[in-house]
Amino acid sequence: MSLSRRTAARSVRMLGVTAASAALALSAAGTALACDISEFSASAACDGAKGLITVTDKDPTGVPAEITVFLENNGGDLRQVGTAQTVEGSKKGVTVSFAEDWEPGAIYRIHVKAVKNEKILVDKDIAGNLTTPSKACEAVGTSTPSTTPSSTPSDDTTTAPPAETVTPSPSASTSEGTEPAPSASNAPSPAAQESNLAETGAGSNTGLIVGIAAVLVAVGGGAVFFGMRRRGSSNR
Repeated sequence: MSLSRRTAARSVRMLGVTAASAALALSAAGTALACDISEFSASAACDGAKGLITVTDKDPTGVPAEITVFLENNGGDLRQVGTAQTVEGSKKGVTVSFAEDWEPGAIYRIHVKAVKNEKILVDKDIAGNLTTPSKACEAVGTSTPSTTPSSTPSDDTTTAPPAETVTPSPSASTSEGTEPAPSASNAPSPAAQESNLAETGAGSNTGLIVGIAAVLVAVGGGAVFFGMRRRGSSNR
């Protein structure tokens, strides 16, 4: 009987130790699997000309966590960026983004609060805060114009050569086989004289001769007429 009691007592003690060990192991495992601030990270990036602040949650348990972002100034909160967002993490990581036209070298504080079964698992800031890059966001395809003048003028500003002027050659002004026009003269040309004589008949010697003959005929006729009258009067 005594041996059986001792054996039973030992068995009970062993079971108690085993249970306690199991409880501690489960507690440690539960603590390891719980949401932790080290599973959160933040970065500043650009979406074209717009700035973004992105927070990544790599909590494998997927505990919902509320993310709030604040712009810092001299160690204090200047303003809150947008509204708080909730994220449920995963082993690969889940991200949430806040639209913010951040300036180079700005500092942001990111606060994480995770609650599960009314138990607060995380209520801390991401360590080190977030400092934005030294270069601001720029629109895609834009570039800063160069202030150095180009040594070679562009095609658009090249002065067009003067239009070629056509200088008539001597052969072009006076064709072969043609004589230059004579200078102006008061004397009519032979062609003009022939034309006038053909039209009026007063430009040739024939007309002059005919006129003189007519005058002589008239004078002779008159002389004959007066001579006959004198002879008639004398016969009476």
